[in-house]
Amino acid sequence: MCRFLFFIAAFLLATSPTLFSQQLVERMEPPNWWVGMASEDLEIMLYGKNIGAYEVRLEKYEGVVLKEVKRVQNNNYVFLNLTLAPQTAPGNLTITLNSKKEAPKHLSYPLLPREGTNKNTVGFSSADVVFLITPDRFVNGDTSNDNVNGFEDKVNRKDKGGRHGGDVQGIINHLDYISDMGFTSLWITPMLENAMPKNSYHGYAITDFYKVDPRFGSKDLYRSMVKKANEKGLTVIMDMVANHIGLNHWWMKDLPSQDWINQWPEYTETNHRKSIILDPYAAEEDRKIFFDGWFVRTMPDLNQKNPELATYLIQNAIWWIEYSGISGIRMDTYPYPDMEFMNDWSAAISKEYPLFTIVGEEWSTNPNQVAYWQEGKENYNGYKSHLKSVMDFPLQNALVNSLNNEKSWASSWIELYETLAQDYVYANPNNLMIFSDNHDMSRMYTQLNENYDLYKLALVYLATTRGIPQIYYGTEILKTNPGSDDHGIIRSDFPGGWQKDKVNAFTGHGMSLKQKDAQEFVKKLLNWRKSTTVIHSGSLKHFAPKNKEEVYVFFRYNNQKKIMVILNKNTEDVLLDLTTYREILGESLSGREVLNNVRINAVSKLSVKARNAMIIEVE
Repeated sequence: MCRFLFFIAAFLLATSPTLFSQQLVERMEPPNWWVGMASEDLEIMLYGKNIGAYEVRLEKYEGVVLKEVKRVQNNNYVFLNLTLAPQTAPGNLTITLNSKKEAPKHLSYPLLPREGTNKNTVGFSSADVVFLITPDRFVNGDTSNDNVNGFEDKVNRKDKGGRHGGDVQGIINHLDYISDMGFTSLWITPMLENAMPKNSYHGYAITDFYKVDPRFGSKDLYRSMVKKANEKGLTVIMDMVANHIGLNHWWMKDLPSQDWINQWPEYTETNHRKSIILDPYAAEEDRKIFFDGWFVRTMPDLNQKNPELATYLIQNAIWWIEYSGISGIRMDTYPYPDMEFMNDWSAAISKEYPLFTIVGEEWSTNPNQVAYWQEGKENYNGYKSHLKSVMDFPLQNALVNSLNNEKSWASSWIELYETLAQDYVYANPNNLMIFSDNHDMSRMYTQLNENYDLYKLALVYLATTRGIPQIYYGTEILKTNPGSDDHGIIRSDFPGGWQKDKVNAFTGHGMSLKQKDAQEFVKKLLNWRKSTTVIHSGSLKHFAPKNKEEVYVFFRYNNQKKIMVILNKNTEDVLLDLTTYREILGESLSGREVLNNVRINAVSKLSVKARNAMIIEVE
């Protein structure tokens, strides 16, 4: 056995429960399906000891046809390929397993009626502001599920990489806080089962695609959370992973086939060279290592070229949408899986839910690499994506750099200005997800060296420029990670989410005056944005920052309204000559400054305070 497979075998021997139960069929996935779906195809995976030796037939059911019984390398798996005619009625399919040695066995498979509103689910858009939560670190709403029998990773709040106890109930209990702050959508990092021996809290090493981790709650409670969030005006974005699984995934104990994962003679990690995708000179070996290499040793890389696995992953995403009522998906590491599979995956979801939104993570500061993945982009190699939204890492990077850079012969705003000026490479810039920070990078307040004035400039920009803003939990109360970029510290507990916390950000108890001010600032800004539709979809015009000047001005406008945004990074007040902006303002400026609720009456010059932002509703 090669060293790589020996490593897997040794790990599983130490961590796995008994391989098989006594019942014939241990798993049937997806656990149910719905009639009336846009696609008539359905693949059912049956798993059980030697199930491949049984004859499988489908008892007569009007509108349902068993097209193929596919047996694979591992005799413990059978894949059933069915078609469901549009007129098929809900009910229970009967699947019969025959053997010469024993009596027939009958399986009941539910076909459920589809809720009429699901196919018209409207995804998130530039009208939304997204609140990103790492659930283990947000609120512990149910202490009874902190530790669960059979799961090694126990709650230990003193361990930065350990589980801390946050859960679904904690989110439910604080939906009012999220809504009152002005957020309209929730992106929650993965909550599916992560039965890993350590560092399981983050959720990205999935061990069961159809099960919410019991330390978070149940899938029914998750569905209830989505419904309650919707009732409060919040949509929910589910974080999914198609590139890899956790090493303790039940598949790894008994793979359907050797090509279910990308195998190597010895452990090979991805090179993370995403530029390979666009590189006309890239070596095939480098491409293979990028796509097929493992993310880390504990996360086996899935081979989406395997047709049964590809269908499994597509159906799993659709199952969660239909079952839970989520309004969006954030797909982790979008460029890493097989490219054609990701196209098929996103296209299949769009076919079922035309108004649904998927955002893909492409961590690159090069706009050309990010633009490659967005739907509507005409790529040099003919690749046509079906992905509506991509995360705008270039803009986040430029914003932080512009705020931190010192003034030289040119304005320090130039990097941000020129990054936005490259929006011509995107098919739809307004569908990009822009963000202050996220769970994989230092807190924004830390990135800005805990400069409160720069923090407010950044938030004003994010709330008023094009795109879909996303803010990480705790950013609204100045969370930091000083002296460390350890993810466990970046994803530290939200104060007040645990009983006996000395600081409670939900009530204000124990918070500093600056934290309270930041929280109120964010609340005012986002609630104003919520009802200001010109920010959601209006045109954008920005003016090049003048050399040696530290002022950046842009406008959002449509036929009904104009918004002027002024960002002054100078350490002193500035008297702004408005004649520069006459093409959109005319000869003078009148309106209301939003942040301080101050009237402005027919001025040609405007005093802007040092390190200050102004948002003006122009009249």
